[in-house]
Amino acid sequence: MSILDRYILRCLAADYCIALAVMVSLYALLDMFVNMDEFTEHGYPAHTVVANVVSYYAPQLLVYFSQLSSIITLFACLTTVVRMRRQNELTAVLASGVSLHRIAAPVVVFGLLTTALLFADTEWAIPAAAHRLARDHDDVDGRRAYEVLFLRDKKGALVSAGQFHPKTRDVQDLLVMQRNAAGNLIQTIEADRATWEPPPVSETTGRWHLERGRMRTRVLAGESSLGPTETARESYPTVFECDLSPETIELRQAEGWLRFLSLAQLRRLMQHEGIDRAEVLRTQHARIAAPILGFVLLLLGLPFFLDRSPTTVVGDTAKCMVACGLCYVAGFIGQSIRLEFNSALPYWIPIFLFATLAMVLIDRIRT
Repeated sequence: MSILDRYILRCLAADYCIALAVMVSLYALLDMFVNMDEFTEHGYPAHTVVANVVSYYAPQLLVYFSQLSSIITLFACLTTVVRMRRQNELTAVLASGVSLHRIAAPVVVFGLLTTALLFADTEWAIPAAAHRLARDHDDVDGRRAYEVLFLRDKKGALVSAGQFHPKTRDVQDLLVMQRNAAGNLIQTIEADRATWEPPPVSETTGRWHLERGRMRTRVLAGESSLGPTETARESYPTVFECDLSPETIELRQAEGWLRFLSLAQLRRLMQHEGIDRAEVLRTQHARIAAPILGFVLLLLGLPFFLDRSPTTVVGDTAKCMVACGLCYVAGFIGQSIRLEFNSALPYWIPIFLFATLAMVLIDRIRT
């Protein structure tokens, strides 16, 4: 690594930290300004409100970073290049015989590093805090009980509850319904109350301890036997094994909960019965395409400021904003389109188009 590389990377790191702090904190402050009434509506004392605000926004910063990462990287890299250009440092470097492609090398490497940081955020940090990200502004501490309706576990059983208490990790009026391949109800489990026991480290399935548990199993003479022709066996279980933990229930109750899962969790979810596999597949493609599109955004913006005989910074900035803005909007539109014949195509078309344009612009740089 040359002295020039170290200098550019040091400038990039400083600009990146400043952009990260400003953009993420501004995002959080705007959201807090809009939703502050939801933190204070319960009449909690000031110290409780402050604790709830910190508890809510601390994990949310991970989501804000994932949404702004590509913009932060683009802003930091272009700020460094523009400052070198305005201070005539690019002229001095070119006079020493170093090409503009060589100057762009540490910028591109820095973009790859921040892309890896985004991948780590979406694959490890966000899934680890998923159940906390699913909380509402007005119920950060999990005091509110709410109804659970027909959540499906990995075995296909439908789990409902009259009340679920996230804070105490228990449910009231539990109802579990199991159906056969023909769709007939074959078994029900009811309990007045159930408390959660986490699974051992080597297992993924925990258990709910049942109070006054009752299991009714239908014995059918045939697939179509209903009503008075059927018989039933009753038993009184004390536990119900299930992969729906309190954290999973809290997550699954949230809208758009799939976006908080890692790629590995999404692959496992594809094996569950009754899951919308098309939506899971779209989420997988969106997860993979997002960091790639962010890197393409950097490659697209860089050529506008790397020029041996540059024009005004204002003019180059306007061109860069138009090109990068179109790329960003195309990626956003691609995430909104739903194609029945190909779930992946809308996510990858903007990458193919603008990556090609970026390569053309980079090739036209006069070094």
